[in-house]
Amino acid sequence: MTDLLTIIFISIGLAMDAFAVSVANGLIIKKKKFFNAFKFGFSFGLFQMIMPIIGWSAGTKLRHLIEGVDHWVAFGLLSFIGCKMIYEAFKIDAIEKNESEITVGLLLGLSIATSIDALAVGLSFAFLNISIVAPAIIIGVITFFMSYFGVLIGSRFGHIFEKKIEIIGGLILIGIGLKILVEHLL
Repeated sequence: MTDLLTIIFISIGLAMDAFAVSVANGLIIKKKKFFNAFKFGFSFGLFQMIMPIIGWSAGTKLRHLIEGVDHWVAFGLLSFIGCKMIYEAFKIDAIEKNESEITVGLLLGLSIATSIDALAVGLSFAFLNISIVAPAIIIGVITFFMSYFGVLIGSRFGHIFEKKIEIIGGLILIGIGLKILVEHLL
């Protein structure tokens, strides 16, 4: 069973993508900052909560196929996601938009794009036989708050933190992957 602190760190790591995108969008939002911050928080949090459930559901059907190497699969998935986040930190570009209104389509697209990693984490949880309900809720809530405040921070401080956030999130996920691997090998 994964402990609460590990789930919180996984949640923070997963929320880093959404936070960085929220900060970038905070730069372009000129009106209704709190309302738009809520929209980002709600949308990103909802998708980050749903995607691990989808991954977990698929993973529970495949779990019997990989029971002997589940810790390696979890390590591989989390390390891949972490490395991908670090790589993408060097490619971050602010979404350029001339108006402060964020369209539903754009928000939906960003929500899906930032939550794909959560799908893989849900898959890892299934392989490790970890219940998904509490982690999904924690992931969603943490992502909500980080995205909400990300928009507000972005509107004030801009790109100062953006790349560092992605790198830290990636390192957290790689570290958790290593922790899972070491626990199962010892």
